[in-house]
Formats: sequence, structure tokens, C-alpha cells
Amino acid sequence: MRPSTRCVRATDSRDPYGATSPPIYQTATFRQPTATEFGEYDYSRTANPTRALLEEQIAALEGGRSCLAFASGMAALAATTRLVESGEEILAGDDLYGGAARLLSRVAPRQGIAVRYVDATDPAAVAEAIGPRTRLLLVETPTNPLLHVADVAALAEVCHRRGVLLAVDNSLLTPVLQRPLELGADLVVHSATKGLCGHGDVLAGAVVTNDPGLADRIAFHQNAEGAGLAPFDAWLLLRGLKTLALRVERQCATATRIAEQLASHPAVERVHFPGLADGRQGAIQRRQARGPGCLVSFTTGDPERSRRIVESLSLFTIAVSFGAVGSSVSLPCHMSHASIPPELRGRLAPPPDLVRLSVGIEDPQDLVDDLEQALLVATAAAQPGERPTLTAT
Repeated sequence: MRPSTRCVRATDSRDPYGATSPPIYQTATFRQPTATEFGEYDYSRTANPTRALLEEQIAALEGGRSCLAFASGMAALAATTRLVESGEEILAGDDLYGGAARLLSRVAPRQGIAVRYVDATDPAAVAEAIGPRTRLLLVETPTNPLLHVADVAALAEVCHRRGVLLAVDNSLLTPVLQRPLELGADLVVHSATKGLCGHGDVLAGAVVTNDPGLADRIAFHQNAEGAGLAPFDAWLLLRGLKTLALRVERQCATATRIAEQLASHPAVERVHFPGLADGRQGAIQRRQARGPGCLVSFTTGDPERSRRIVESLSLFTIAVSFGAVGSSVSLPCHMSHASIPPELRGRLAPPPDLVRLSVGIEDPQDLVDDLEQALLVATAAAQPGERPTLTAT
């Protein structure tokens, strides 16, 4: 099945009554056949039919054999780090979500795990950075919030040659646009709160793999640490997945239009958007993905001007996260990436004037008009003679 069909049909319920919408098994425990043997399900922390159906759906969309659904994207990422033992090392891309940087810098070292950062867009730099203790490379592509593109296939080749696992965060593009397992990744991580859900009403995460051994290890931690997704949230996520392909198609088209609008505006210094990327990064993006995603970020050269733009928007809600049907805007340095530890901000923090837009499914012209008026307000309030240099990446 093609992705748009699979989004709808892969969740066909096995309900004995033929319900066309999967039922919610909102229960903590299940009756067992005897006092000495277990049935298929016993306790929802370990497994639940609603969550199992969701895990099958996400695995099918990603082209994976196994999926484990978690209570949040950070829980999924934390379980992935459990694959690394004390005394070993994680390499991570140097443009990551702020919460990921917090986990890697404040939690992993307490477990005896070393963490270093590397430019994941440069496979040669990754190869040079891999050491004898390195066990996992964790990357986002496109990255958040600078939207840099990493070559998954090239990174997979480097990692596998050195016995290192490759985990790719696919939250931004979703499997409708990019399937990292097909490019050689060992694991795909999702903050399912974002594009997979698409409605901003669920906290969820997922880890997908084709390796039964890795799946078993992650499932052990999911159960042992009680981080599995609750039945009702699993049901909401199943419902959101049905419209994933439609949402992504609309969001990509509108985001492209907005990126082009920003790239031609004199108040904008630089636009970051995979659909505008040229050269090597543009070629990689076109080769490994079927679209640019819903995020657009840009700088103005002036943090105060960026703040005025954000606060002058009316259809873009000031909020963290991305991927929902409603458009949102943020200043990552002060919001989603504010949790980056002070000692790492020089390396990992986004520019203070960076504005990040998450484009929803509203009428494209309304969003364009809203952005235009906000840019006009910010420009009018700027110092006379300000006119930043325009570039686009």
C-alpha cells in the first residue's frame, strides 16, 4: 500500500464486533485463563491491545518490524539511550531539540555514559569522531531548528563499518516523507506528539526498528520503567494517523510558499527550509525525502525585531512543539531550546534572533497575509536604515 492508503487502512481493527474504529481497551488488567498461565495480555504497563495496534501501524508506516510506543518523545529517546552501557559513548548531532541536549548532558553522564557532539551533516567528521567506546550515533534530519540535512545512508555506512548503531529522529518529516530504516538506520525515534498525532492533544513517543534484538531490549525498558503509552492516548494517536498524509501534503505546500515569501522580504536575513536548500544539502534532501516538512525558520539580524514579528502574528500561536494542524511560532532560544545547559549553549543553542514557524493546514493565503502584516509591523518599528543582507539556505 502507498503511504496515504496505509495511514487509513493499516489500523483496520481486529475487534470481534467489527468496529470500523478501533475500540479503546481502557483497562489496567486482563482476566487470565488459569491461576498458573497468562493470556495474550495481563497488565497494560506490559502490553495493551490498543497500544499494540498503534505500534503495528507506526511500524508499518516506517517499514519496520517492531515499534514500541512511549508516554512521550523524551521517554522514547531515553529508552534508546538505554542501549548504551556504562563506560560507553553516544555521539550526537550538534543541532538537536533542547530537551534531547538536556537528557544527554544531565542524565546520561549519571549513568556513566559519555556524550560528545559532532556535525552530523559531515560524514567524514562523524567517522573521525567515532572512538573505541562509541556505541550510538543520534541525529535529527532535518535538524531542529536550523533544518540542516544529514545524509542518512552515508552515516549508516560510517556507523556500521565501525560497529555503531544509528538512530534517526524522524519527528519532523514523518514516514510519509522519509523512511530512515530504508536508508540504513538501525532505529527511528519519534516525538509522536508532533506530526504523527497532528492535533496537539497527545504526548507520545515511538521507537521503530527492524532488529528483533534491539526491539526486545527496548521493550524490556518500556515495561521495566513503566514508560509505555496509555490506551486512550494510543487511541487518539491512531485517529490522528488516519489524516497524516493529507495533513503533510497541505503543510509542505504552504510551508514552501511561506519560505519563498520570507526569502524575498527585506526584513529577513536568512531563511532555513529544506525545500530551498541548494548544493549538497539540497541534493541529499531530494534523494532521501519526498518533501520538505512543515517547519520554516529564519533570522532577522536583530533579536528585538524577531520578538516583534512573533508577537505581532495572530494566526500563528506562540507555542512550543510543531506539526499540528494549527500553525504556531516560537523563538527557540527562549522556548524549545531554553533547556540547553549553559555550558553547551555556545555550541548547541540556536541564534537569539531565530524565529521558527510550524505551518498548519489553515488557508495558505491567510497565513501569508498574517506573516506579511507582522513583518510590516516589525519593520516599521525598526531603526531607520536597517536592511539586512538576504540569503537563503
